Amino acid sequence: MADRLTVAGIRVVEVDRADRQDRHRQGKSDPLDAVSAARAALSGRAVGAPKGRDGAVEAIRALMVAKRSARAERTQAMNQARALIVTGPDELRARFARHTPAQLVAELAELRPRPGDQPGYATRVALRELGRRARFLGAQIGHLDGLIGPLVTGRAPGLLGLHGVGPDTAALLLIAAGDHPGRLRSEAAWAHLCGAAPIPASSGKVTRWRLNRGGDRQANHALWRIVITRMSSHPATRAYIARRAKEGLSKKEIIRCLKRYVAREVYPYLRDAR
Repeated sequence: MADRLTVAGIRVVEVDRADRQDRHRQGKSDPLDAVSAARAALSGRAVGAPKGRDGAVEAIRALMVAKRSARAERTQAMNQARALIVTGPDELRARFARHTPAQLVAELAELRPRPGDQPGYATRVALRELGRRARFLGAQIGHLDGLIGPLVTGRAPGLLGLHGVGPDTAALLLIAAGDHPGRLRSEAAWAHLCGAAPIPASSGKVTRWRLNRGGDRQANHALWRIVITRMSSHPATRAYIARRAKEGLSKKEIIRCLKRYVAREVYPYLRDAR
C-alpha cells in the first residue's frame, strides 16, 4: 500500500509504535493506535520515510530470509547428528570423534547401514539422513550466496571494501537502510536506527550511557560482527583498544564506541547506494 501511495505522488510517513506510557494510560485497540499514528503524523513528530520494497535491497532481503532459515536448519541437523553419535554405539563415537563439520557431513551422507541390531541400524540410518540434509542445505546456502553477492556489490560496491565487511554484514546493513536510502536524514539518525547511539542514563551526579534498545537488531549485530573482526586483525582498531583501555574503559564500553564509529564509517556508502 505504501508503494502505491508513493507512486501516486502522495507523501507517506512511517510512524513508530505507540508510546508504552500512552498505551498504559489510554488503553490499546486498533482505533486508538490509528488515532495515535495520525496525531504523530499531523504534529510532525513522525517524519520518517518508509524503506520501500521495490529494488535490489528487497531482493537481498528475500534471499537472506531463505539463507537464514537454511543456516539454522543445517546447524540443527549437525547438532542432532552429534547428539546421536555421542549416545550411539562405541564404534560410531570412535569413528567420528575428531571430524570437522565438513568431514562429518561428507562421511555421514555416504553411510551404508547394514541390517543388524535394531538400535544400531536405526541410528546409522538417522545419521545418514541428517548428513544428506546438512549437505543439501549447505549447497542451498552456497547457491543463495552466489545470488546475494552480486546484488550487494551492485548496490554498494564500496561497502565491501571496508575492513571486516563481508557480503552477509553488508546485506544486513543495506536491509536496515532500505531501498530508499534518502530516508536516512543524518549519520546520527542512522546510528540511532542501528541501536548504536548512546542514550543518557544519569543518576545523581554520575552521568552514564546506555545503548538505544529500540534500534534494528540485525543492523546492530552486523556492526558487532565488523567490530569483532577488526579487534583481532585491524592494526588501527587494536591500537585504539589499547589506548582506551589505558584510559580506564571496559571492553564493553570500547565495543560500544567502536560500533558507533563503524556506523559513522558505513553511513556514506549506504546513503549514496545506487
